[in-house]
Amino acid sequence: MGKIVIAIDGYSGCGKSSTAKAVAKTLGYTYIDSGAMYRAVTLHFLNEHLSPGNPKDVQRGLEGIDISFQINPDTQKQETYLNGLNVEEEIRTMRVSQSVSEIAAVAEIRQAMVRQQQRLGKKKGVVMDGRDIGSVVFPEAELKVFMTADLETRAGRRQKELMEKGDLVDLEEIKTNLAERDRVDSSRAASPLLKMPDAAEIDTSNLEFEEQVRLIVDLAQKAIQKEKDYAGNH
Repeated sequence: MGKIVIAIDGYSGCGKSSTAKAVAKTLGYTYIDSGAMYRAVTLHFLNEHLSPGNPKDVQRGLEGIDISFQINPDTQKQETYLNGLNVEEEIRTMRVSQSVSEIAAVAEIRQAMVRQQQRLGKKKGVVMDGRDIGSVVFPEAELKVFMTADLETRAGRRQKELMEKGDLVDLEEIKTNLAERDRVDSSRAASPLLKMPDAAEIDTSNLEFEEQVRLIVDLAQKAIQKEKDYAGNH
């Protein structure tokens, strides 16, 4: 009773995933990392030398893929599995980052991922982040959030994230990668990144992590209460 779907969209490097995870944990909801799903598909295509521009390769790639999430018992963190193998570290590398927008722009790949995401969110009580969650995956989501931040801030955060994993990447290279991903994500024909009219916009450029989590949790609690009130009157 009163469980909702929370759709968080926005640009690369806004802290969508880490924020969505924290919101889900606070509310006792399930977190679904749609970005990790596209990264896993990208890794699969790179490893199998499949071309996203070749329809036969796309078909073959989608037939031979199984993406799932498991909680690591030691860290209690959710990790991504591709065909039974833990690929959490590998999908976060620059090698994957440089190709993910191209893979995610392929309509057939998006359709396959959207179907899987909709199945995962059917029972509600989920937080999902991505580029087209509020517009395509869950247009009926009770709470839609659109996260943004300036390019400099996003690049700095991404560099810090990579450095923590022992990956030293030049800030300018990250800025170029993010700007290109913004361009591809916003201009692609299949489910472009866009802010829905009913989405609450949150600029995280000058927000502490805890602040952006609290903002979304507050919005969620209001939406949950609204659902309860509606259920009580019908």
